[in-house]
Amino acid sequence: MRGELMTTNEAKPKLVDSEKITINLGMIDLGQIDLLVSEGFYSNRTDLIRTAIRNQLNTHADVVRQTVARRSLVLGMHHYSRADLEAAQQAGIRLQIQVLGMASIASDVTVELALATIESISVLGALHASSAIKAALAERIL
Repeated sequence: MRGELMTTNEAKPKLVDSEKITINLGMIDLGQIDLLVSEGFYSNRTDLIRTAIRNQLNTHADVVRQTVARRSLVLGMHHYSRADLEAAQQAGIRLQIQVLGMASIASDVTVELALATIESISVLGALHASSAIKAALAERIL
């Protein structure tokens, strides 16, 4: 059974809206990117790479939508505050967190509270939580 919980409207920590990734490219691909940048098609390498990724995501948008629906994923950014988890604990709910985007767990959430309320975490994107919470939930992170 999947636990459902509405989050509160309390102040949320400022979250970054992007995540840094590293990729390895062959020299020819990199040279072609630099050529397109030098010819003015893109402002820099990052601009070309972001554009290429967005184009691919647009190409596969129907598959993404169908998969999000089939897997019951929450789309976007979802924040779990201490109050949210305490409410789940009082209600006897064990959360199965499934997010496409970013899930964050408040910095004031204790390891004990997280272990008592979070059954599993599956995040396609980024999970922001303290290193102690991530370590405690390691076996529950899918």
